[in-house]
Amino acid sequence: MSTVSWTEDDICSTARWHSENGALPSDAIVLVDDSTTADVACRMARAGTGMLWRGDFHNARQLLRAMGRRVDRKAPLGGDPAEAFRRYRASRRRRAEVLGKLLVLLEDDYSLTLRRAPDVRRACTEAYGAPAGRTVVALTELLGVLGAAQWREKGVYVPALGERIHPHYGVFSPVRGEYVDLVASAPPPARVETAFDLGTGTGVLAAILARRGCGRIIATDNSLRALTCARANLDRLGLSSVAVRGPALFPDGKADLVVCNPPWLPGTPTSALEGGVYDENSSMLHAFLSGLRAHLRPGGEGWLILSDLPEHLGLRTRNELLHRITTAGLGITAQLTTRPTHHRAHNPTSPLHHARARETTSLYRLTPR
Repeated sequence: MSTVSWTEDDICSTARWHSENGALPSDAIVLVDDSTTADVACRMARAGTGMLWRGDFHNARQLLRAMGRRVDRKAPLGGDPAEAFRRYRASRRRRAEVLGKLLVLLEDDYSLTLRRAPDVRRACTEAYGAPAGRTVVALTELLGVLGAAQWREKGVYVPALGERIHPHYGVFSPVRGEYVDLVASAPPPARVETAFDLGTGTGVLAAILARRGCGRIIATDNSLRALTCARANLDRLGLSSVAVRGPALFPDGKADLVVCNPPWLPGTPTSALEGGVYDENSSMLHAFLSGLRAHLRPGGEGWLILSDLPEHLGLRTRNELLHRITTAGLGITAQLTTRPTHHRAHNPTSPLHHARARETTSLYRLTPR
């Protein structure tokens, strides 16, 4: 366990350090408050100094936004798509590092003793578990925890289910509905007594399969948070035919239908939530393809749901994907496609818009060759 220390009123104080993205604690921490300007804060943050906030909570959020505007001043991302994407990712990492230096102290019960601070205790308990002593976290992380708590309470309406799915902290939310709609509309194999949903996340695709009349369904994930989230959603929906297993990718046994919606972008995630977007070395995609044949019953098939955004960004070619499928002893019997409807796909000011505007999402029906 890492700790941080600082001096306040001539007294040395110490607390646990917690970072969901694995950021190391600053060697030096100073106290800052409402009098601290964004320019001064950015200068200290770039020097590696942690800044423990002691002012008004809402002023801290305003300072964070002002710091973000200064960090975001950068050159356009034009040029080679792969190089533009690397610059974009590097700029996001730098942004996270700088803004992550503005810190807050959570007391023994996760309370936040700042002026006009909200009650964060429930949100922190849902995200982190039971309190374990005074803890220092980045304000950006705490805001993410609060946002996740709101999504968890409100839920995300899924038209294909006619129900709400409630994502937990660190579990990717099904806000991009096009992949859900593909699974809801794709023609299934002639008989589906058993189906696997690999990397289930919130459990949304397992719920879709259950509502479509698939028999026994096993949903898996490597994330303990996702397993807890999926169980809660499936129990809420009364879908007793779905068993949640893990941490694992493939469960034991074979199935008539194996569904996998791996993270679409090759790359290293910088947080638990980014694990739903970035698949380091495409390891989950490759593990699914290489293991599919051994887990299919005769006449069964696998459904791979994947975006072609990496192809438009120069991160992976279509031939590379097809080669992976072929070398795994699989063939594509059909490909269903759809266009994304999320706002970034239609926002010309969004970073990497040139690639997002051409993106399609596909459901590949795979069978052994």
